[in-house]
Amino acid sequence: MRNSTVTGPLDRGRSLEELEGHRWPDPPADATALVRAVHEMRRRPVGTLEPHELARLIRQDVGTAWLLPLAVEILRDAAPRQAEGGWFDDDLLYAVVTGKPEIWAAAPQLARELRDTVAVLTDVSRYVRQEIETFLATVPAPGED
Repeated sequence: MRNSTVTGPLDRGRSLEELEGHRWPDPPADATALVRAVHEMRRRPVGTLEPHELARLIRQDVGTAWLLPLAVEILRDAAPRQAEGGWFDDDLLYAVVTGKPEIWAAAPQLARELRDTVAVLTDVSRYVRQEIETFLATVPAPGED
């Protein structure tokens, strides 16, 4: 992971800037909307970030050490409802399963938790399903670790 591995429970009241101990300078005046949004989200408590905001940050490889555990928790908690016919956030799922293999190698327990979560999903798009299969190929199956 670009950021150090999380070693304890996540303090959801702290921002990525506080968790990382690094404040980014303000974005340049001609920055894109994406860049401005990422800067703004880094300054907010991580517990206030919505799933689509987590997905955006994770896709940009920002704060993954802190955000991936939160994202996997959200996905895990939503998975049973999806299996019963509820809605599931494909954007967050896509952002998480397309993380670099080294992210998952550095966080094997989190990878196993995500593997168990995606195993119960029944109604995801073919495109996301392909990404899930790619992710699963990088994570040891139970008994292989």
